[in-house]
Amino acid sequence: MGRTCSTSFLAALSLSKGLFIANLSRMSGKFITLEGPEGSGKSTQAQILIRRLNELGIEAMYTREPGGTELGEAIRNILQHNAAGEAPCERAELLLFEASRNQLVEKVIRPALAKGIWVICDRFIDSTTAYQGYGRGLPIDEVQSINSFAINWVAPDLTLLLDIDIETGFDRIAQRFLELGASADRFEKEERSFHERVRQGYLSQAETEPERFRIVDASQDPEMVSIKIWKTVRDVFSKSI
Repeated sequence: MGRTCSTSFLAALSLSKGLFIANLSRMSGKFITLEGPEGSGKSTQAQILIRRLNELGIEAMYTREPGGTELGEAIRNILQHNAAGEAPCERAELLLFEASRNQLVEKVIRPALAKGIWVICDRFIDSTTAYQGYGRGLPIDEVQSINSFAINWVAPDLTLLLDIDIETGFDRIAQRFLELGASADRFEKEERSFHERVRQGYLSQAETEPERFRIVDASQDPEMVSIKIWKTVRDVFSKSI
């Protein structure tokens, strides 16, 4: 089921904690998000985690932010590849992320959780706080308040923060570009100082909400990272796995 948020996150919400818990109690699936700086391996680890859950007979699905719906994918192209022909301003960027997020919550995440499906999401609210709050310098409390509005009471049960130093992450990205012939998106082109702020933003959130976050050293070999993630998931959801 979706979880109650930490005290700091609930402070950004205007409705009562009792209503929040009552709403989430109707959900039976688990909601796990993977967060982290560029090149930390979130997508790869999400797929490995889903496979392991499936092997235990647990139905699990992958989704991502921005994206995960037709509307969300269109917004993703605007945010990452300037599909509209111009880069969004900082606050417009924030609101585009939130529009994609609410569509994903209402069309994909909430229905899946209600059916008992475990949802594994590549980025969610904490990315917005890290990138648009800490990275861009928008007011953190305002970003979190808009996050709360967009998720409409659907919050992660567990957030896995795949932490990696910025240079190591970008070394991985460079290797990926060589292998796939890909090119950097709008965020990957940001200065390293921006990404350092983002990483510190993630770590700050993890420190504030230790009951939801688990930090995983993503600089290790992917297999070792997956083992640590699996142990963490089994520990947190010991009554369900």
